[in-house]
Amino acid sequence: DSDALVPGQRVLAIGSALADFRNTITQGVVSGLHRTWRGSGGLVFEDLIQTDAAINPGNSGGPLLNLRGEVIGINTAIFTRTGGYQGIGFAIPINMAKAVMKSLMETGKVTRGWLGVAIQDITPDLAKSFNLATAQGALIGDVTPNSPAERAGMQRGDVVVEFEGREIRDVNHLRNTVAQTPVGKVAKVKALRDGKPVELSVTIGEQPADFLAKGGVPQQETTKNFGMTLDTLTPELAKRFGHEGDMGVAVMDVEPSSPAERAGVQPGDLIKEVNRERVHNLQEFQAIASKGPADKGLLLLAKRGNFTHYVLVQP
Repeated sequence: DSDALVPGQRVLAIGSALADFRNTITQGVVSGLHRTWRGSGGLVFEDLIQTDAAINPGNSGGPLLNLRGEVIGINTAIFTRTGGYQGIGFAIPINMAKAVMKSLMETGKVTRGWLGVAIQDITPDLAKSFNLATAQGALIGDVTPNSPAERAGMQRGDVVVEFEGREIRDVNHLRNTVAQTPVGKVAKVKALRDGKPVELSVTIGEQPADFLAKGGVPQQETTKNFGMTLDTLTPELAKRFGHEGDMGVAVMDVEPSSPAERAGVQPGDLIKEVNRERVHNLQEFQAIASKGPADKGLLLLAKRGNFTHYVLVQP
């Protein structure tokens, strides 16, 4: 049970080190949990076990064991600048592997649970904006129409803090937890909405096959706010930036090294809310932005591509 692991716990790794030394056993500890590692070719692996038990080329596929002899991981990668062991190895948690194995045996393919939300980590600044006691959980920036999340009543701005009784640490934790949840299971979700807890029941769907693939002339009047040049979204701008059928304020330009650029705002973003209030045009944006204290910044809901996300732009 890899979910029961704690940092500092002693572990053993078995494998064929360097392909020449079969049945090699090494000892170490769990150095960290829930690690994200970026491999060659842009591949990203998440929720890995980090260990200092010596893992070398040839160890991949070998077991990582606790001191009771139970397999708690599959040795899979090392971080190295020389090609050899440098004290940082990674293993796939066995609970993740068991979920894949069960799916293959029962359906002949790997099925992953799906909520249908765009989520983002909570920074300390966002935590203050949403009146949260801690920067923990996963903030919902968008909800896909006709998705399990929408049918369950999840809303943009909700912060998921528990899933099936387990505290959610961040985006990766929620993503991996949902992915390993059986399709069709009714899961209990606890979220914070405007700082108040809400209990939701969501029937987990199957991740769509194309899930990973999806992710004009300006008007005369423009305005600069926190380094952004803004305009009311027109049909021409909507076509130019891919926001057909939507309404809001388009980001025409972002000044280098400005508060907007530091917050991650990009030209082509569509601002749909300011300080949790809906905006349909530039005049509404200016009216709402002028109401709040300038030193507090602006909490924006911005659409980029198919999804929306929250951005806190501070002076």
